[in-house]
Amino acid sequence: MPPARLRRRLTGGTKRSLLDVAEAHFAEHGYAATNLDAVVAGAEVTKGALYHHFSGKQALFEAVFARVEDDGVSRIRAAVAAEDDPWEQARGALRAFLEIVREPAYRRVVLQDGPAVLGYERFRELEHRSSHALVREVAERVLGASVEVVDPVMVDVFSRILHGAMSAAGEHVAEAGAGGEAATLRVELAMGVIVEGLRLQAEAGLELSDPAVD
Repeated sequence: MPPARLRRRLTGGTKRSLLDVAEAHFAEHGYAATNLDAVVAGAEVTKGALYHHFSGKQALFEAVFARVEDDGVSRIRAAVAAEDDPWEQARGALRAFLEIVREPAYRRVVLQDGPAVLGYERFRELEHRSSHALVREVAERVLGASVEVVDPVMVDVFSRILHGAMSAAGEHVAEAGAGGEAATLRVELAMGVIVEGLRLQAEAGLELSDPAVD
């Protein structure tokens, strides 16, 4: 293997090791209680290797946040791809999301520590690129399945409201602790009623044009 390619492989392996260990620490102990010395010891690298890839603890956390969020989005996309009907895709996305928010890494890194550590604007920026973008795709498919003409402005409104509802639902399930399974069933029922109501209105000829331009 050429030296340059070997260096890239070793560098990539070091970064993955740091992220793996950091994710475990952030998920178990939280941001404040995670020590960089423990991270580099667990990854079996030097402090200099950590600072080669990340400027500090917050940058490391942001990278872990992005990885956990991206992994969740990928799993939700897989659930969506498993269904042909847009309405079933929406339900599949919700079920997958409610499973993900019960996992320690997502609950602690994304839901609990994310907003405080990253700051509101950065948190929303990263969320908008990943989970909100996926919700918008699903909303566009759902609305487009039953409405002849869908105004992009209204799609954006629906996706923002739906994303907000899912975020609140996720926090409710994540905070339920031992009662997470029951909370998941209640949330799935409540969100199912919302989706079903939208489906019935759309099939009845609901018009989705921007009222601000009428």
